[in-house]
Amino acid sequence: MNKGKFTGSRVVVRDEEDAEKVHNEHYYGKYNEDILELSMVEAYHLLQRDLLTVTSEGGELSEEEAFDAFTDEDEEFYHKLQAYSDLRERGFIVKTGFKFGAHFRVYPRGVNPYQEGPKKQKQHTKWVVHAVPENDTLSFQEMSRAVRLANNIRATMLWAVVDNESGVTYYEVDRLTP
Repeated sequence: MNKGKFTGSRVVVRDEEDAEKVHNEHYYGKYNEDILELSMVEAYHLLQRDLLTVTSEGGELSEEEAFDAFTDEDEEFYHKLQAYSDLRERGFIVKTGFKFGAHFRVYPRGVNPYQEGPKKQKQHTKWVVHAVPENDTLSFQEMSRAVRLANNIRATMLWAVVDNESGVTYYEVDRLTP
């Protein structure tokens, strides 16, 4: 079983073999020097699928303990997890969208996001996704900014609206020019 340690806002996998398996076979996480760093949603998704155990200072965390710890660290964790898991279960490669002002960037099925050298258009980010609860409100300026950032990398902006039953509905928002 692959092992990770919860350290603040991320889970680190120090064992080289475990890290390679999680990263190279499933495209989870990113390397920071020789250590694989997983976001909390990536780690929880792997934990739910029995592909990772997560420890903290107090020992190994159960799913419930990990959920509570991650939710304490990130108030948006639940909504991000629902969208992340839904996209992963549909076969998409999901990476952080932090530098684009969103929760995730999503690659089409079968794309290796770590491929070296020039990429074909279909190998680039397809969507930039931001998860929100169904009762959330956004200003037109926030939506416009998100759409422009997504369009700058030739991606489509999607809002993943998570309802009270944990269902996820995606809304595409685009800029139209007359």
